[in-house]
Formats: sequence, C-alpha cells, structure tokens
Amino acid sequence: MNTNTTTYILTGSSPTKLGVLDLIIGSLYRHECYAYEMHTFDDADTSRFFFRVEFNYVGRDEFSEEDLRNQFADRAAAFDMEWDLRDLSNPEKVVILVSKYDHCLQDLLHRHSTGALNIQIPAIISNHPDLKRLADWYNIPYYHLPVTAETKAQQEAQMWQIIQEAEADLVVLARYMQVLSEDMCKKLHGRAINIHHSLLPGFKGAKPYHQAYEKGVKLVGATAHYVSEDLDEGPIITQGVEQVDHTYTPERLVAKGRDTERLMLAKAIKLHVEKRCFLNGNKTVVFPGH
Repeated sequence: MNTNTTTYILTGSSPTKLGVLDLIIGSLYRHECYAYEMHTFDDADTSRFFFRVEFNYVGRDEFSEEDLRNQFADRAAAFDMEWDLRDLSNPEKVVILVSKYDHCLQDLLHRHSTGALNIQIPAIISNHPDLKRLADWYNIPYYHLPVTAETKAQQEAQMWQIIQEAEADLVVLARYMQVLSEDMCKKLHGRAINIHHSLLPGFKGAKPYHQAYEKGVKLVGATAHYVSEDLDEGPIITQGVEQVDHTYTPERLVAKGRDTERLMLAKAIKLHVEKRCFLNGNKTVVFPGH
C-alpha cells in the first residue's frame, strides 16, 4: 500500500440534486482515496448542498492529483457544482491588518510560530507604527500606511497592492480600527475576516465596555465574521461569550473581552484555512473542526 500520507480536502456546494454524494464518494473510490472525515449539509431554505471531505491516497501507484481533478470536474459540471481540491500541507498566505491594539496580533503570531495555525504571514499592514517591534521580532515585513479621510483612497490602493504582491489567500483585520471602503470590501469578498466585541449593536462608538459597565451587562464576548459592506454585520463564523458579574470593573471587562476576541479570531482563521467555512447568502455554513 502507498505510504503517501498527504492530506487533501475536497470542498464544494451545488444545488440539491440526487446523485451528488455518489459523485463525491465514487470519484474518491475510483482513485483509491480513503475519506476519513466527511461533513455535509443540505440547506432546505436555499436548496443548496454543502460538503467537505478530508482524505488521503492509499493506492499502490503514484497519486495523480491532476487526474482526480480532471475526472471530477467532468462529472461535477452536470451538477452545477462549485468545488475546490486542496493539499492541506500547503499553508495559506494571510496578510494581517492591525492598528494599535496588540492582543490579537500577538496571539496570531504565537500560534503561527508554533504551528498551531497552518498559515504563512507575508505581511502586516498598519495605520500606526506602534507594533512594528512585534513584526520585527517574528521577522515579518511591516508596512506603516497612515490614513486620513483625505488619503483613504490612496492608502487602500497601497494596501491592495501589498495584498496582491503577497498573493494573499486571506486578509485578517486583527483589531484594525479603520472602516474599509465598499470597493475594498468587494475585492476581499469571502476572504477577509474581522473581529469585534459582541456588545454590538447596543454599545457603539468609543469605550463600549464602559458603556456596558454602566448598564450592568452580565455577558461579554466577541464575534468573528467575514467582511462585508455592512459594517460589522458580515456573515458570522464564530462567536464566544463569557459571563461576568457586578464585581467587574470596566478594565476587567475590557480584559475579558480581549481574551475572547483573540480566541474567536484564531478559531475563525483555523476554520477558514481548513476549508470548513462556506458562504451561504448572508449566513455561513461552518463544519466543526478539531
């Protein structure tokens, strides 16, 4: 038996139609591939079927990814299927946007350096110079792009050039405290993740945790979602909440919220790069991970 242990992921979606599962499993079987993890979801509201299959090759000869792709594509066309095949050993390239808060950036850099996140970070972009020391510590290029209302278009053009040159698969807003333009949101559709506190929409603007403290809030948390033109209202990937009580000062609420932000952002990135997230209109289909 072939000792190739490379992990592949086959993902996709199609209109609900008889025979989709046979196409997926049959194609893998004919190419001597063993599917050891499989998730499916049939959305009755949209009549759309979603799937994710994790597999490896167990045949005797050399595995041909090209043959599998070509033969699967021929059959998938009859199902109007959108699909992708990926070698999981190839890390996705992630460009991180950040301002002054460092908790999410620190967490992501640590997870990246220890291999907890299977990603490459070719660039960090910020509208402030403050966190360059962190980027230098991890030997990652840091681009300081100041922005004002008058220079926003120019700054985003520079940002987009860096993202393209880095061949980024994903852009992460790790507490980037600037609103992306509608044009930039469209360019990054489905491949940009933002994190914010889950006190919205009740406590908007400055010092949300202080506002929450004044109202005696008993839950704080964070939401990670795909970026959309609707500010902080994109399709949700992960959410986390933590219980608090009357003893929490505004400062302790902030600390608790930041802990939840970094955890939810890292989880959302992991789910995305492992191809467990699917856009489904204004919502997401998210298959569980490890």
